[in-house]
Amino acid sequence: MPELPDIVVYIEALEPRIVGAQLERVRLSSPFLLRSVDPPLDAAIGRRVASLRRLGKRIVVALDGELFLVIHLMIAGRLHWRNAGAKIPAKPGLAAFDFSSGTLVMTEAGSKRRASLHLVRGENGLDDHDPGGLEVLATDLAAFRAALTRENHTLKRALTDPRLFSGIGNAYSDEVLHRARLSPVMLTHQLGEAEIERLFEATRRTLLEWTDRLRRETGAGFPENVTAFREAMAVHGRYGKPCPECGSRVQRIVYAENETNYCPRCQTGGRLLADRSLSRLLRQDWPRTIEELEDRRKNALR
Repeated sequence: MPELPDIVVYIEALEPRIVGAQLERVRLSSPFLLRSVDPPLDAAIGRRVASLRRLGKRIVVALDGELFLVIHLMIAGRLHWRNAGAKIPAKPGLAAFDFSSGTLVMTEAGSKRRASLHLVRGENGLDDHDPGGLEVLATDLAAFRAALTRENHTLKRALTDPRLFSGIGNAYSDEVLHRARLSPVMLTHQLGEAEIERLFEATRRTLLEWTDRLRRETGAGFPENVTAFREAMAVHGRYGKPCPECGSRVQRIVYAENETNYCPRCQTGGRLLADRSLSRLLRQDWPRTIEELEDRRKNALR
């Protein structure tokens, strides 16, 4: 899922391309994309793009007349800048936004259609799409502490809750927690002041550094390789690979369609967190520490 750094870079690439341009046509190839009926989508046609902004993980295209296109890419949605009138790809294509300056194509990989488009009227209508999470890059430690400890959840859940924090998802929460040297299953009410401050700084540094990195990679082009799995990441998507800090194998917890990646030596004091499916299968044979796991691997190779 595109998260804060990806959305920021998308917006920065779109601004010189569509701000000031006229929206001439919207072509929809998926009946599931448009989730609003009032105002009708035709009301946006012919209007000039006034500005763009980020709303959590959503991209907001502000049009003249206080109309807003709200694009939520969800997990597999992506944007592509093309020459004017470009065709919509057959299978992954969702829509094409034809501007006087070119065409923005929206796609979504896979068979599930989760990405969405809304057209809303006025700032009040836009507020309905704001989950209300704190903007970590525009706040201080006290506000971060208040949001973090408002409810007693695991750190992984708290960081990815859009009602608490804006723009952070599965990928960057793994990177934040690794940098902060904190367990993803530690409860927010268990944190001491030093740990909260460490998490605050790790969150800010991770988001800022990755935004800068993606800016450099994109340059004056358009971000065509947006992905949650990047080689330079420390733990996310790197199950079984060595932690860049200590060399231990990165572990994971799999749940539903997501997984949490972590380093047991850097984050959990060497303890392996129970993976629900595997620990149920192995029961008493489930290794409790990274040392037990490594011993079993060595014995299996003999």
